[in-house]
Amino acid sequence: MALSLATMSSVGASAQTAPKTEMGAMGHDHAPAALSTSLMLTVDRKTTTLSVAELQSMPQKTVTVHNEHTKAEETYTGVLLGDLLAKYGFPVDKMTQRKMLRSYLVAEGTDKYWVLYSMTEIEGSEHNGEVIVATSMDGKLLGADGQLKLVDSGDRKPQRWVRNLNAITVKSAE
Repeated sequence: MALSLATMSSVGASAQTAPKTEMGAMGHDHAPAALSTSLMLTVDRKTTTLSVAELQSMPQKTVTVHNEHTKAEETYTGVLLGDLLAKYGFPVDKMTQRKMLRSYLVAEGTDKYWVLYSMTEIEGSEHNGEVIVATSMDGKLLGADGQLKLVDSGDRKPQRWVRNLNAITVKSAE
C-alpha cells in the first residue's frame, strides 16, 4: 500500500497549470493541448461519449472558487460530477454505499494530465466540496481550457482541476 501511494504521489506531483503568459512570474510551462470537445465517461466498463450540448442540457450547478494560480475568484457552471455518474450507472444509494467506499475515478485531459478522486470526494452526501464538469467560466466559454474542465470547489489549489477534460473512468479497488 505504501509503495502504491508513493508511486501515485510521484506520478501526480506536477500540477496542471495555466500557460506561462497567464502565470507571469510563476512561469509554469505545460505542453499545448488539443481543445476538449466531448467527454468519454466509463462506468462499470461501459463507455458513453457525451457532447458539450448534452452536458449543458442537464441540470446545472454554479460554483465560485478562488483560483490560487490566477489569484482571482472564478465562477464556473456545469454538471455536478455525482449527478453525471448517477445518470450513467453509479447512483449513490444503500445498494452502492460499500462499492462507493472502495471506488475511485481518474479524470484526464487531452494533454494526458490526470488526477485521482475517491468516489466519496465527489458525492455531495459525503463531502462538502462540489466537483463539476464545467462548460463555462464567468458566463463565457472556457477558451484555452477547452470546452470542458473539471473543477473542485473543495480544493484550496487548482492542482486537481483538469483543463481540456476529455475522459473520466470509474474504477474499483476490489
